[in-house]
Amino acid sequence: MKATELSIPGAWEFLPQQFSDDRGRLVVWYDAAVFADALGFELAVAQANQSVSRRGVIRGVHWADVPVGQAKYVYCPRGAVLDMVVDLRVGSPTFGRHEVTRLDTIDNRAVYLPEGVGHAFVALEEESIVSYLCSARYAPARERIVHVRDPELALPWPADLDPILSERDADAPGLAELRAADLLPRYAECQRLYQAQRSRRASQPTDQA
Repeated sequence: MKATELSIPGAWEFLPQQFSDDRGRLVVWYDAAVFADALGFELAVAQANQSVSRRGVIRGVHWADVPVGQAKYVYCPRGAVLDMVVDLRVGSPTFGRHEVTRLDTIDNRAVYLPEGVGHAFVALEEESIVSYLCSARYAPARERIVHVRDPELALPWPADLDPILSERDADAPGLAELRAADLLPRYAECQRLYQAQRSRRASQPTDQA
């Protein structure tokens, strides 16, 4: 598995090896050792989610309040989606920027986004499945949304799709409104959280031969 950091600090792409024979194919879409070597800590999985979406469905842009937050490791086992990582951390060198990765069953890429970073995707095919490993359980009181069509974010949604949004996502506020209300995560606070994760791993005893 190849791990590559994206342009958004703390967000990573994972490209797994595929093993094929006359029976079919095997893909290891998550490897804890590769993840820990790349990021310096182990992903604590508190919840695993899976969504099924019609072509044109847009979900996002979602994140959870920090502290606590909710990091996600995202994979598409059926269909195809355009996955968007959006930096919403005030003070980040890439604040307001995004990076797009196609997740599908050809390359079987996965994307990791840390706490404080927004997540959205659009389904490119019917019945596209997205699976998530989440670092914290879903907590409705801590979940936040910024509108997927906020011109300040300028996310590149495909022009040939008719967008389908939930009522909640369609009524979401824009980035400027959330920032004025001090509802966006702060980069410095997120960095302290990431450092604490790395420190916990460094303090763990290692096996002795």
